[in-house]
Amino acid sequence: MPPDQAATEAGTSVQETQFTTIPEDDDSGPREVDGLLTANGHGPGKHDDVAQSSYGTTDGTANGSSTKGDVTTDTPKPVASPRALAPDLLRGLLMVLQAVDHCSVTQGAWRHGVALESEQDGTIVNQWNDPVPWTARMLTHLCAPGFMFLLGMGVVYFGRSRSKLGWSSWQMLKHFAIRAFALAAINQLFFTLPFGRGRLLILNFVLLALAVNYFLAGLLWLAIKASEQAMSRLLQSFYPSSDEEVERPLLQNETRHSSAKSVTEWAIRWSWHIHNGILLALAIISIAWNQWLSPHHGHCPLDTSPGYTGPTEPRSSSLGPWFDFWFLTVENQRVWSGFAPLSWLSPAILGLFYARIVLSRKWKPYTINASNALFGVLLMLLFVLTRLFHFGNLSEDCLRMPEHLASPGRNQYLASFRSFFYITKYPPSFSYMAFTMSINFLLLAFFGTLPEKVARRIPTLLTFGQSALFFYVVHLLLYAGIASLAKTWFGHELDHLDPMTGKPAVGTEGNPAVMWYGRFKSTKGVNSVWRFF
Repeated sequence: MPPDQAATEAGTSVQETQFTTIPEDDDSGPREVDGLLTANGHGPGKHDDVAQSSYGTTDGTANGSSTKGDVTTDTPKPVASPRALAPDLLRGLLMVLQAVDHCSVTQGAWRHGVALESEQDGTIVNQWNDPVPWTARMLTHLCAPGFMFLLGMGVVYFGRSRSKLGWSSWQMLKHFAIRAFALAAINQLFFTLPFGRGRLLILNFVLLALAVNYFLAGLLWLAIKASEQAMSRLLQSFYPSSDEEVERPLLQNETRHSSAKSVTEWAIRWSWHIHNGILLALAIISIAWNQWLSPHHGHCPLDTSPGYTGPTEPRSSSLGPWFDFWFLTVENQRVWSGFAPLSWLSPAILGLFYARIVLSRKWKPYTINASNALFGVLLMLLFVLTRLFHFGNLSEDCLRMPEHLASPGRNQYLASFRSFFYITKYPPSFSYMAFTMSINFLLLAFFGTLPEKVARRIPTLLTFGQSALFFYVVHLLLYAGIASLAKTWFGHELDHLDPMTGKPAVGTEGNPAVMWYGRFKSTKGVNSVWRFF
């Protein structure tokens, strides 16, 4: 999908909206979608210099300006168009799913995972979780890759918007660095200090990974922007000159101008395609290295002795803890990091790639929504192939449930419904990313088809989607506070260990107050008002 009308019609057409939109007087603009971050005014909004689609601006080129040779021309200043709702709705839904997951963890409602064992690579799984927690966990698998994908999209929105306002690359780099530092500081202040219990130096739930990948995505976007312009000039220098063309004298100057314009369009188009190819290759490489760098390459030991579950702690590489922190799960006395930053870089790069295509030309709403749905279907087919042909998984030979032990030579993923959808998250496998991003693209397509009035009436999704970082911090602190009081008053030990403390986990489900009321209600008559509660 090349940039349309490059270098000749830049800024002359107003983009059709691709998603459900909100009124033009809304000053928040499309969000700078850095995962949980959604700051107002950090996307093309009503203060921008070009019209925007529901995803962003339309200016005819990949970088947001009309380029003719080495000369950059500013586009006219039309009235800004409405902002997209679909990314906000998707982010809001992911926040709701994440909140359900965090509630179950803090309250001790059930074990955290689709199986009773860890979701780390190379861990043998002997028993599935109950149906309700299994379903909840499968839904919450969508959250982390969805946030990282939206993060990458937001970097492109922000960069193009600020380019229109005259920001230099250095100013944008400074912004990326400051915002990444702010995320890391929030992680340390609100999570490491209160939850680390004085012994942990780093506690990384997800914010630290978002901080690192936000900065890296911004750095990559700036590099692509500079490289794309340089390559287009280089390609023009290799194109045959039109000076020797012989035309009728009266038309000679016009012919040469048209030829030069054609060369410029050709160079811009090919440079854009090449850099999109680079981004796509990087997205694939940065998910594949999770398998390459795995100490066991995604395979479990073949020890089938009863009760053997593999290593009790995440396996480390031979390259030391500093390397492991960036690529592997780390759990030791000073660091607890479930989200190794570079193991989650792939969806952020995919977001860069996707946003560049969406913003490259004028798309009809049907086209963009159908493309999202098609890409979701293709990713789901790719996930199916990982199950059938045993590639891209970090759980080979790891499923040891009764259905697997009964047929040892059978494809483990075909033994049952839950086996087929078993995916490892720490670090994310290729199959994990294919499955979760498939659902996220299908959701994006669905939200893109909703009329504005319907979309805005979906309870809380827009609110959560537009204030995601604030909601993330507040809901975790609120959950932790409630859980602390509830466990103090009504808590009881569970039959498994708390992954954070290594001590028996404490739960609050079925607390004494509820149990007492159940006994009290049973003593009342069938018409008693107490039976209403």
